[in-house]
Amino acid sequence: MQLKLQTWQEIESYLETSRGLIIPIGSTEQHGPNGLLGTDIICPETIAIRAGERAGILVAPSFNVGCAQHHMAFPGSITLRPSTMIASMTDWVNSLACHGFTHFYFLNGHGGNVATVQAAFSEIHAQRSLKSGAGAPTGLQMTCQNWWQLKGVFELCKKLYPEGHGAHATPSEVSVTYFAYPEAVKQAEMSPKIAPMGPIRDAEDYRRRFPDGRMGSDPSQANVEDGETLVNFAVKSLIDDYRSFLESM
Repeated sequence: MQLKLQTWQEIESYLETSRGLIIPIGSTEQHGPNGLLGTDIICPETIAIRAGERAGILVAPSFNVGCAQHHMAFPGSITLRPSTMIASMTDWVNSLACHGFTHFYFLNGHGGNVATVQAAFSEIHAQRSLKSGAGAPTGLQMTCQNWWQLKGVFELCKKLYPEGHGAHATPSEVSVTYFAYPEAVKQAEMSPKIAPMGPIRDAEDYRRRFPDGRMGSDPSQANVEDGETLVNFAVKSLIDDYRSFLESM
């Protein structure tokens, strides 16, 4: 169930039985010759919405722009400064906390977000502690899980793509987007077949090292059928992980 498709009365009723929700968080950035710019938000959003429908979990609107400065040499990429993202996340969480939500499960689709998400959690806890007095409990629980690190998902990725899975513009994430939007499937030749690997620094350095945007991957292997397999598997793992999050806090 999606928050944006509910009325305020329905959210009020939801809060009578649950204080948790899932927030898809990702990025809008280049994903190689055949990957969609929205890949890193499409993946967690697709998985979260299906999990919400299956298990009655509330899914918040997606946080679809993240920290992607190293992709800014590729047209269409959008980035936030870490400070901007921290401030935005803080306002999102505090807004929802005002209504009684206490458990915030961020399902992430972009590795470049991880450090900033954790810093945002620290900022939120610090603000609440300082407001209520040092050592006082915040009353909020927050966690961030990368969709590809849900139990068993990465092992499935490696099984589907034993060669050329890579680190960015991977065939697994591209397959998930193709399943979600089959009308947007792209065809492109990869040269070299498997992209090089290397460090991530600034945007110009990234474009020089990885001229077509890929890192260690061959996303020409991506297909709708694999995307469906990955989504179905990840949905079950997400439901289990979300329920464990609620029970363990």
